[in-house]
Formats: sequence, C-alpha cells, structure tokens
Amino acid sequence: MKLPVSTEWVLHCATTLAQLEPGATASAAQLAAYYDLPAPYLAKQLQALVKAGVLAATTGPRGGFRLARPAAEITLLQVVEALDGASSPYECQEIRQRGRGALPPQDCRDTCVLAAKMADAHEAWRRTLAAESLADVLAVLPPTAPARTRSLLAATASPPRRTS
Repeated sequence: MKLPVSTEWVLHCATTLAQLEPGATASAAQLAAYYDLPAPYLAKQLQALVKAGVLAATTGPRGGFRLARPAAEITLLQVVEALDGASSPYECQEIRQRGRGALPPQDCRDTCVLAAKMADAHEAWRRTLAAESLADVLAVLPPTAPARTRSLLAATASPPRRTS
C-alpha cells in the first residue's frame, strides 16, 4: 500500500499543532514554511482535517489551525482516514473465476482466501493506527521538542504591519 505524500504532511502537521499551547493556532503558511511545503496545497489538506473534525480553523489576523479535540482523543487513524478515506487498498476482482484457470462456481462460494488475508492485514493496520493517539506520539518526542516547535512557528509568523 502506498499512501500519498500528503498523508505524511498532515500527520506531521497534526503532531506539530499538538505541541502548541492550548488554544494557540498556526496558519497553513506557517506550517508550510516549517516543513518547506507548498502552502496552497497544504491548506487544502488541512481543510480536509477540519471537515473530519480533527482540526478546527479560525479566520482573521490571528487565525489558523488547532486541534479540534485534545491530542489524546485524536488517533493516527482519524488523521489518515480524514485524508485518504477508510476503504481497503485491495480490491478483489475475482480473477479466480476467469480465464483458462477459472474455478467452478461451487468452489467460489467462500470469500477468496487472498481477499480475506488482505482484509485481515488492512484491519490490523487500522487497529494499530487507531491504538495510537497524537498524545502517544508526543510522549516519545524529545522533551525539548514542543518548546522548539513553538519557537520556530512563532519565527515564521508574519511580521506585524507597520503603519506610517
């Protein structure tokens, strides 16, 4: 299974937002600069997380994104599925019933053993991601990571406009 590169982006961005002080936000531009990503495309991905209830967005000069719930209540699976959906990457086409090697219909009453194995693997993958929250990820980061993240994000904030 190969997930789109944007999956990595949103997992890192959600983890980054989890390191902010409660109520603090980071804009798509700040997150894009932090990871050297294209801001317009990242903003679309972050909006998918808002739509799924993983992130909340605010508008205005101090607007941006923040977690919609505590980090302990947001699983890695929720982040991934907000972007990539929940469907299995494997789709059985029942080729065992086609071509010169086609099995008779009575031998195909049960689910294809390969489709069953792939479904089991997909469920194991989902269970693993569902068992890990953003708080679990934060727990294994170096203790200095949150302060460093907050400092670097603050440095990428737009400077205040000067008025003459």
